[in-house]
Amino acid sequence: MKERLRVPPDLRTRLETARLDLLALFRALDRLTLTKAEIPQDELHKLFELDADFAEALLVLDNPPPGIMVDAMVSDTADSLKALPEARETFLNLLSDSSRRPLAVLESDIRQNLSKKAAYHSIPGRHPQNR
Repeated sequence: MKERLRVPPDLRTRLETARLDLLALFRALDRLTLTKAEIPQDELHKLFELDADFAEALLVLDNPPPGIMVDAMVSDTADSLKALPEARETFLNLLSDSSRRPLAVLESDIRQNLSKKAAYHSIPGRHPQNR
């Protein structure tokens, strides 16, 4: 029988929310068709890294590897969740004023239409329809 990890009860929900918020941002950004020069690349990379951290944590919650150091995983994940608002704000502040407003509108529209299942996109062995 698979052992359940001892994690805060709201961790999965917080991770799903963070991934859905980032997915909406990334899709909205893609729809604006900005040039590479118009997008702050280092800050975008930080957001991608945070998304990867969240995806990895969700994977571990579903399939904990033997010998996982739960406290370390939870601590690292909490740090990533805490870093997200500032990383997002920094990214948005570096976009042009003319890009921020349409991005916000698109992002909001996209986010409203994302189901919780979309939080599991790109997680190996995890198919949203199985959630």
